[in-house]
Amino acid sequence: METPKATRDMARGFRRALTPPEARLWSALRGQSLGGLKFRRQHPVGPFVLDFYCDSARLAVEVDGEGHGFGDQPQRDERRDVWTAERGIRTLRIPAIEVRDNLDGVVTTILAAARGEV
Repeated sequence: METPKATRDMARGFRRALTPPEARLWSALRGQSLGGLKFRRQHPVGPFVLDFYCDSARLAVEVDGEGHGFGDQPQRDERRDVWTAERGIRTLRIPAIEVRDNLDGVVTTILAAARGEV
C-alpha cells in the first residue's frame, strides 16, 4: 500500500511533537518492551498516520483526546478505522485520560489486543 510523501512528512513532524499521553504510552511500548512486540510511533499508512502500530500483530493503537468526540471527528475516525480494517489492520482506541490515569491497564489491554484476546 503506497503512502503519499506528504503523509510520510506529516508523520515525521508528529514524531517530534507527541502529545503528553502519546509520549507516556510510547515510553511503555518502545524497544520491544511489550512482550517482544515492536511498535512504531506516528506510523504512516496510506493517507493516514497511526499513533502507534505493531506490524506483527497488524494492530493500530490510537490515543484519543477530547477532540475526538466533537464535530465531524467521530465520523473521520470511523472512516479511517474502516479503511485500515479493509487492509487487515485492527484499531484499538484508547482515551488519552486512560493513558494518564491507568497506564498499566492500558498496556495490559494493548498486549491482549495484540495477542487477539480482545
